[in-house]
Amino acid sequence: MAIKLLLVFFIVLHLTALSISSKLVVKNLPGFHGDLPFTLETGYVGIGEDDAIQVFYYFVESQRDPLQDPLLLYTAGGPGTSALYPFLYQIGPLSINFENSTWTNVTFELNEKSWTKVANMIFVDLPVGTGFSYSKSWEATSSSDSGLALQSYEFIQKWLVEHPRFLNNPLYISGISYMGIVIPAATLEVYKGNERGNQPELNIKGCLCVSPLTDKFNDFNSRLEFAHRVALISDDIYEATKETCNGNYISIDPENTECSNNLQRVDECTSGLNIANILDPVCDAANPEPICREAAQIYLEYWANYKVVQKALHVREGTIETWHKNNDSLHYDINQEDTIYYSFDIFSSVDYHKQLVARNAQVLILNGDHDMNFPYVGTEKWIKSLDIPIASPWSPWSVSNQVAGYQTVYAKNGYTLTYETIKGAGHGVALYKPEEALVTVDKWLSSRSYLSDS
Repeated sequence: MAIKLLLVFFIVLHLTALSISSKLVVKNLPGFHGDLPFTLETGYVGIGEDDAIQVFYYFVESQRDPLQDPLLLYTAGGPGTSALYPFLYQIGPLSINFENSTWTNVTFELNEKSWTKVANMIFVDLPVGTGFSYSKSWEATSSSDSGLALQSYEFIQKWLVEHPRFLNNPLYISGISYMGIVIPAATLEVYKGNERGNQPELNIKGCLCVSPLTDKFNDFNSRLEFAHRVALISDDIYEATKETCNGNYISIDPENTECSNNLQRVDECTSGLNIANILDPVCDAANPEPICREAAQIYLEYWANYKVVQKALHVREGTIETWHKNNDSLHYDINQEDTIYYSFDIFSSVDYHKQLVARNAQVLILNGDHDMNFPYVGTEKWIKSLDIPIASPWSPWSVSNQVAGYQTVYAKNGYTLTYETIKGAGHGVALYKPEEALVTVDKWLSSRSYLSDS
């Protein structure tokens, strides 16, 4: 035991010495008046062979109790969406002040519903080529779903070596949208690393998936049933489409003209909607009004490409040409083929969820009930396929004495899966219902006792 502890000490000492200049505290940011009233650190962690991948991150200490509160590793969707987007627009400690901003002069205000109120959060630019992350060799420019899971584990392991005071904090792998494909695999890698005896041992507790893509057939296919449930298509359109397409609305037989015709009727009913939230207006993505949610991308792309901003964030000069919210060479869409930069090699993460059951993991799945991107209908279907007993049946939960959504808890031995919908929310749950999102995440993170069967 003494030799093992000594070995860990030398590993920490060596890696900390190598990386001492790669992490710096940010005191001020252009667009925010005065000193930041929270602790923000940015930096790079080298991963892969010869540290050829330099992963950029934003770390915010919990504004409640940093040494006791959980630690969340958070990745944005896409893949290829920069961590700066959730950090400055969704769940981070700052948010764009739309009323006082112009395209070229962005201002920020404090986000009182930030998840950093209750947790330490690392917003990470993964995979390589996302945000401010970069590679030092051509071979390191490509990644994949399975590779990203391994990279996430390597990142958090090295980051905790550099930040040993957070080693005992409960660790959760988390993210949104496409990352639902990767998060269970990355979480499983952490558990397996501990089982192999990798040092340092990480205090992994589970994962948190927001509006997750989990199965690339099931989740896209569920859009039809969702459209029917919320009265976007009529009973006759739904029944005719279901019958003629045999329940498959994705891989369509080109000779099945009846199916194609019915799907065209579905498209006529739904193509004019904002599928991120069917209650939201459709904005011109190329030239949005300043109040549109799509405007956030333009604000951030102006702001993040200013030299003074990159200097404040401690971005290494000359490592990227232009910061983009999304790296389109990585981004996935239905029927997307692999690119030279990314292989979409995990079709479904359901099997990884099944393997987490045996690891006594704690899992939270959040869905906005007006999200047509990856509707709650598909989420409920794959959760049911896990065949986990229900510990707490479907029931409403409230915020300020108002129903905020609905919850079901599944449990088996030491494993739990909490599934929650948020009423009126869309794909970026916290954008639409920030208070409800914070309440449910805080409630779940604070819970330490779960029902389970024998």
